Amino acid sequence: MLKNKKMQIFIISLIVISLVSSGFGCKCVSKKMKERIKPINLVYWRAQDGKDAFSDIIQSFQKLYPHISITYNLIRPEEYEQALLEAWAEDRGPDIFSIPKNWLGKYQTKILPLKPSQEIIMTRQIMAGTIKKEPKIIEEKKKALNLRDLKEIFVETVSNDVLIDGKIYGLPLSLDVLALYYNRDILNEAGIVSPPQTWQEFINQVRILNLWDAYGNFIRSGVSLGTANNIENYTDILSLLMLQNGTSIVNENGQAVFDQPLLNDNTYFPGQEALRFYLSFASPSQETYSWNEQMPDSVSAFTQGLTAFLFGYSDYLSLIKEQAPKLNFDVTKVPQISSSLKEVNYANYWIETVSKKTKHPYEAWAFVLHATEAQNAKTFIEKAKRPTAHRSLIQSQLEDFDLMPFASSVLTAKTWYQGKKYSLVKEAFQEMIENVLSGQKTIQQAIKYCVKRVNLTN
Repeated sequence: MLKNKKMQIFIISLIVISLVSSGFGCKCVSKKMKERIKPINLVYWRAQDGKDAFSDIIQSFQKLYPHISITYNLIRPEEYEQALLEAWAEDRGPDIFSIPKNWLGKYQTKILPLKPSQEIIMTRQIMAGTIKKEPKIIEEKKKALNLRDLKEIFVETVSNDVLIDGKIYGLPLSLDVLALYYNRDILNEAGIVSPPQTWQEFINQVRILNLWDAYGNFIRSGVSLGTANNIENYTDILSLLMLQNGTSIVNENGQAVFDQPLLNDNTYFPGQEALRFYLSFASPSQETYSWNEQMPDSVSAFTQGLTAFLFGYSDYLSLIKEQAPKLNFDVTKVPQISSSLKEVNYANYWIETVSKKTKHPYEAWAFVLHATEAQNAKTFIEKAKRPTAHRSLIQSQLEDFDLMPFASSVLTAKTWYQGKKYSLVKEAFQEMIENVLSGQKTIQQAIKYCVKRVNLTN
């Protein structure tokens, strides 16, 4: 009898334990709570870098918010803008998308901006409890970056570029800077010990490196510079020259004024002088003549060993290695006017932003903020081999052989365009260059007409 009673007590105890461990008598996740963590899919569009470069960022975000999935779509660069426009027109656009900084004005109305210090409210499920773990929904209120954060976290140009009317329209994962590529073998053969640091040194080296045949045709060119039709980055290079020599490209109202004289000196027109210097490399009458409109495109000429110098961004690294795996080349910072003057570099980069039509604004911005945090962006730039936009990551990239020239330039990199149609600005710069080379306009006439065309894009 005693044995039976003990057996009954033992069985009842097992049942009680089983019921308790299975949640009997515990609060279950309510319908309301389940609604707050229902599955969400965020669609993310980019035109560069494969999904592998983002795998760590996506995984770390989904670890925090398991109910949120990220669909990453990589679209061909030449098809990207048209794809965006068609998707928006049909209300099937992405929640998060990436655009070049120079497109920001054009697509400002398509973007959901973030107010500095705005609260991002997120919910997620955790297992809580000391004796027994049970599901619990917690609400997190995270503050977005404020203006001081922008300046302290990112390099200087970012806060100037992404803030419009006091609102944040996007954040960068990386920041590219114009640099000077050079053919080591060509410089070695010419007895040039190191690449130029100033423009005067650059001129001296280009004169040595140019080679012609008996008919005056280039056997080898010192640099691809001076034209527009066969140089991809002509607008950026000319903008760099203007910024370096003190040209005010735009005024405080965003109006182009690079045809105007230097402040307090009505006799010196820095914009004209920058244009004159650029054009001199395509003018047969100049000692710097090293390029013309009949030459191949600048990248092909460099990969084929036909030029010693090439101005380009970090994405040229992989392109050149792919097209010319045996080419002995290196990269250095762009020349400056003088080693005693303030250094100026030129930036060109993409920003990650949120669509105005997203149904999940908090979640979309939470992902952008998560992705662009320094520790997360670090995983991206290491895989994608891109220069950093974060101040805290510059030092580590100074030890990277390939990225050092770019990383060492990001703190002094600038941009200037805030208008709505950058493609028309490039057309205006091209027409300005070609009008002078063809003799249709003087430098003064061409630059004034270019300024008028640029101002029509605002």
